[in-house]
Parts: sequence; structure tokens; C-alpha cells
Amino acid sequence: MTDPTLDAVDLDLLAEPRLVTEPGMAARVSAVAGPVLQGMGYRLVRIKVSGEQGCTVQIMAERPDGTMLIEDCEAISKALSPVLDIADPIDRAYRLEISSPGIDRPLVRRSDFERYAGYLVKIEMAVPHQGRKRFRGILGGIKGDAVHLVREDVRNAEDPAVLLVMEDIADARLVLTDELIAESMRRGKIAERELKQNLGILPPPPPHAKKSDPTKSNAPKPKLKTEKKPAPKNTKEHRLAAERLRRGDIDPTEGD
Repeated sequence: MTDPTLDAVDLDLLAEPRLVTEPGMAARVSAVAGPVLQGMGYRLVRIKVSGEQGCTVQIMAERPDGTMLIEDCEAISKALSPVLDIADPIDRAYRLEISSPGIDRPLVRRSDFERYAGYLVKIEMAVPHQGRKRFRGILGGIKGDAVHLVREDVRNAEDPAVLLVMEDIADARLVLTDELIAESMRRGKIAERELKQNLGILPPPPPHAKKSDPTKSNAPKPKLKTEKKPAPKNTKEHRLAAERLRRGDIDPTEGD
């Protein structure tokens, strides 16, 4: 059962399907974990099955607003472990890890590409686009069913803007920058404050307070060019004429 405290926007985000998914064993874990997470009010981001130092199943999850606290990871691990034990999607012993997507997070849903427009990303295609699979540049949001990207590595007279079909993307993630770190810290502070308010540690927000929109970010916006205003008439000639007018040397009606 879904958390009854979620509003309509959060419920829509929870129901949004992933466009970038995993194959094989990770897909079997996803089929089990996804519904459990959604019922708890979390979104599945990515699943990674690693064979290093034994088998590790890493599940990345988040709240609808993109945040994730330690308490959230603990709650998910406690609820999901017995379900995975029964479903048994892994054919060997494994260690379960629940984590946040991280600052340089994967982008797996349409809303991810919209939320982080303006930030630097790297994208690897499952299906080559114009003969290449790897792209890096500033994310420009969504246009139809494609991701708009302004490439960094253009040469000569190449057009830096490309449209990459979302269904053909194998992996997309943010690149760590100062702007991204600042945005992550802002979201973390908001989530921590809301948690303390829900626990009664802090007073609830006033009724007129505006709730932050989880689908928007504070990415730097491009500066628009504006026309220069004419310089004020403050030349020596104008100042001398004003002084003569003050002394009465010039008739103000002259020339009318």
C-alpha cells in the first residue's frame, strides 16, 4: 500500500516508468524490488549486481523529490530483505546494499532529464547516434521522445546540439560539478527539514508556505543578451548649458 501522506505530484512521479533499465539478473531483482519500493513511497533508480568480493546487489532508490536519507535506506533494507529471500531472484549468496543515487546520479526517467536540465551529463547509447555511442555536454531537457544535449567536444563547424532518443540510451549520468554539489546540498537540507517537521522536532511550515517542486532544479540559466541603454546626457556641454539657464543667460522659451 502506498504511503497515504504523498500528494498527487508525488504519486505521479512514483508511477512514472524507467526508460533506462538493466538486463539479466538485475532485471529479475528489479521485478521484485520495484513494486515494494513504490508501495513504500520510493522510486527505484538503478540495480547493479557485482561479483567483486562475493556477490553484491546494490539497489539505488530515492524519494519522489530526489532525496534519500540514511533512515530511508534502513527502512527499505528491512522491508525488502525478506521479500527477496522468498522470491530468490539471485542464484547464489549475496550481500544487499541500499543506497541513494549519489550526486553524480544516473538519469533513468523522463522527469530526471527534465529536472537536471542545465547540468553537465555523459550519455552512452545502446544504439549509435550518427556513428558514435558516447556523448558529453550540457543537458537541454526533453524534446518529444529525445534528450536534447549541447555537446562539449564539437570540432570545426559541427553543430553542438544533438537529439538522442531516450529508448536508445544505455546509461546516462550527471557529471560532478560545483553547481551540482550546491544543488544536492540544497535538496538535502530541504529533505532534512521536512523529516524533522514530520517527526515533530521542528514546527510545521505555515499554511501559506510554498512547497518546493521536485521536478525543477536550480541549474544555472543562460544569460540573455539585452540592448544597451543610451548613455545619459551628462557631457560638459550639457552641464554648462544648464548652468547658464540657471543664471538666466538663456531664455528657456527660445527656439519654441
